[in-house]
Parts: sequence; C-alpha cells; structure tokens
Amino acid sequence: MAERRAAAKTAAEPDFLQFNDLACEAVGGKVIFATDEWFAPAANLLKRELPQFIASAFTEFGKWMDGWETRRKRIPGHDWCIIQLGVPGQIYGIDVDTSFFTGNHSPYVSIQAGCLDNTPNFTLEGDRTGMAASESQMAAVAKLGSEVWPELLCVSQLKPGYSDCCHNYCKVNFNHRVTHLRLNMHPDGGIARLRVYGVGQRDWSSVSPQQDVDLVALTNGGVCLGYSDAHFGHPRNMIGLGRAVNMADGWETARRLDRPKHLQVDERGILQVPGWEWAVFRLGHPGVIGSIEVDTNHFKGNFPDSCKIEVCLLTPEEEAQCIEARWNSGKWQVLLPPQKLRPHHRHLYGAAELARHSTTSHVRLIIAPDGGVSRLRLWGRAAPASAAPANQKTLATSKL
Repeated sequence: MAERRAAAKTAAEPDFLQFNDLACEAVGGKVIFATDEWFAPAANLLKRELPQFIASAFTEFGKWMDGWETRRKRIPGHDWCIIQLGVPGQIYGIDVDTSFFTGNHSPYVSIQAGCLDNTPNFTLEGDRTGMAASESQMAAVAKLGSEVWPELLCVSQLKPGYSDCCHNYCKVNFNHRVTHLRLNMHPDGGIARLRVYGVGQRDWSSVSPQQDVDLVALTNGGVCLGYSDAHFGHPRNMIGLGRAVNMADGWETARRLDRPKHLQVDERGILQVPGWEWAVFRLGHPGVIGSIEVDTNHFKGNFPDSCKIEVCLLTPEEEAQCIEARWNSGKWQVLLPPQKLRPHHRHLYGAAELARHSTTSHVRLIIAPDGGVSRLRLWGRAAPASAAPANQKTLATSKL
C-alpha cells in the first residue's frame, strides 16, 4: 500500500504539542491553591475543553469568563496558584492560552516547578468565583516554599486572547521529575487554559516482572512520537485514562482522498485500499506485549475498516534516526496482522492473534483506510534492564 503525506505542520506549532497534557483535569490534574478567584476560578485552567466566550453571561461578581481571572489588584504582590499534576513526569513544553481575555489578560506570567514527596492536603471545592485565599490557607501553602522553586519559565510577556495570538508557547529545558507547578500572574488578570506537555514517569523498580501493565498508557510513560494525520483528534488521546468520553477524546483522521470510487474486499471482508494512516508510540518501558485492546468506542459511522500493529526495539540513537526518516524504517515487525474492525466496539486480541516477538520499545498502529480509534491498550510485562536499550532520552517528535 502507498502512503501519503499530510499537510505541512504550521510553523507556529512546536513539536512538544504531541506529548501528553500532564496537568489536564482529565488525567487528575487539579488546582490546590489560588490567591484570588474573583471573576473566574483557577480550576478552569485545567479543563479538557477549549475555552468559550458567552457575551451575555455575567455573575454577581462581574463578567463570566472561561478561565482563571482575578480582581484588579489594589494591594502589594501578585496573584498565583499551585497546580498538582495529574501525572508526574518530565515537562517539555507549556502553552499559556489567553483565549478571549483581550482587555483583561495577565500582562506577564512565570512558572515554577516542584517535586514533592507527599501530596499537600489542600482542597479547593465548589464554585470559587468571588473568593480569595484565607489567612489560614496562605499560612498552610507557605510551608511548601513554592516561591523558591526552580523556574520553568521566567517572567514572560503574554499576548492577548485574540484567535491569532492567544497561544503563548514555551519550550522547557528542565531535566527533572515534576509533581507540582506554581503559576504566577504578574500582577493580576486572566488566563484561559494552561497546557503542560510532557512524558509521565513511573518508578518501574516497584513493578514485578510478572505483573501485566499497560505499557503504552500515558500514566506509565507512553508517548506519541509521530503520526500521519490528526484532522479531528490527536493520537495521544488513545493512551488516556479510562474509556473515551466522546469522539473528540480519541484519534480521528480525515477521509482519505485516494479511496477507490468503488470499494472491494478480500476473502476476510477487509477493504482493499491503496493507503492508510498511522501513529507511533514509545512505550513507557520496553517489554513483551501479551494482549492488545483496540477500542472504537463512539466511532459508529467513522471507525476504520481494519487495523494492524507493528513493533520494534530501538536505542535512543535509532529512535532519533527514525524520527528524521519520518518512521519509514525497515525495523518494523508485525505484531498484530490486519484485523477487521467493528463500530463502537472494544476489540481484544490475545496470544492466538499475536505474532511471536521479543522485547519491544516502540509500536506503530496502522488503520485503513482512515477513521477513528478511541483507545489503544498494550498489556504486557516490563523487560528487565539487561534486555532493554539504555533509558530513552531522545524526545524529538515527527509529523508527516
């Protein structure tokens, strides 16, 4: 089958956008402290959904905004909040989104990072609109010493929330595990969303070699490194928590334009088409895959006709070469031969369907001709350190 090239990536979009949002509420991220939440609560920062604007929406405290917005500060200092990541890990990039905050965005922002052994026992429950931190809350959060945490982002100017400039992207060079962030607004104002792109980090020394785990799950350090098309939904969604909540919470491609005018099938009922779409993932830890789940939940009229899965074992240097070659590598071996898929269905494959293979570090999911997959689970056992390449540290990405 012939492969097609997707449209060139927008120059303004950095590569780290392929990684997982470690702070999103969908993976357990939460705001545990905020100095002020007068117009809109800080919890909005971590919503999965894109920000929205309703011109006629007001509260008793002022204009309703879909983000975090503090009052106009009339006392010394600046506003800030503490965010507990849903998935602790290494951060590679940040998007401070000011959507719809056009005359009320925060002029400047900075971000600090902490790695805490114990989770602080702070809670911000209910609708926090119109509220501010109490003296007791200020005293409790002071014990974290967050004001001296190392900086991920130094004080930087933010652009207003117009559609052509609302995304303030920042590449991060911080080679440490992070569990919490301190987001500082200088001095006050509004921010719609905070996206924290990175790779989860799990302590694999505590995992028994006889324990089956989802080796590609974002909570276990799985990450998307490349894909052919993501017109309606990014492939990183497939390694998210639980089952997908809707079609937007999965990977969905555009309809391929090279489909035959009249479709035909083989003896297994699989469509015979010239092209396909693909997504590549690095496992959280190299291992041997024993069973697979391909879930087309919610994709009822737009599921792929078929799928197959290929695997390989790469060193960091080989990974970098594959990224440069856009994953057009001869190292791929078939793990799951082509399988006919069904709509809105959880497909399970075990030893009877899988080809024999050794330790794997990377997988490629191929769907034909196009469509949507909500979740990909790769259940297996982590390989001992002696059987795996050196720790994967290359985190470049690719998109064709």
